[in-house]
Amino acid sequence: MSHDAILHMLKHLRLHGMAQTLQELAQQGGPRYHEALPLMDLLVKAEVAERDVRSITYQLKCARFPHYRDLSNFDFGQSAVDEALVRQLHGGDFMAERHNLVFVGGPGTGKTHLATALGVQAIQHQRRRVRFFSTIELVNVLEQEKAVGKQGQLANRLVDADLIILDELGGIVTLTHLSASARPEVGPRGLA
Repeated sequence: MSHDAILHMLKHLRLHGMAQTLQELAQQGGPRYHEALPLMDLLVKAEVAERDVRSITYQLKCARFPHYRDLSNFDFGQSAVDEALVRQLHGGDFMAERHNLVFVGGPGTGKTHLATALGVQAIQHQRRRVRFFSTIELVNVLEQEKAVGKQGQLANRLVDADLIILDELGGIVTLTHLSASARPEVGPRGLA
């Protein structure tokens, strides 16, 4: 990585003191600067990687998936699901195109597994914010908000989510992508 690239990354990481010191070493020139450059490159790359891992771990925790699921452990041979379509959806284009998904099927057909796998993929590879709810859990939270006179708190938090997964709708799983233009207005009494 070049001097300018390292300097840019240090500033992006908000390590301004290190960026300033590197700049001063560069102005002085000499062997200390040239010896420090490969080490700085290594340290910056390690910091970027560590922050990325922490961010993904945090987002997976915030999503509140019931279990970790991905497509690698889904048995397409035991399901009537269109594997090609699921793999296409796994790319996440439906979110960029602002489409909602609805999975319909009987118990044990893999709706929750597939929805969770799409959510995990969205976090790990597209850096999306995802939230998973069972419908009963969502209704309970909304009722609790209403009972204490704090309607809209959950809605305010969900406005920042890129993908909301609603499970246990009686054989239906819904994945909702909230685009900025399609997000509901949230007022003091909740969704408007």
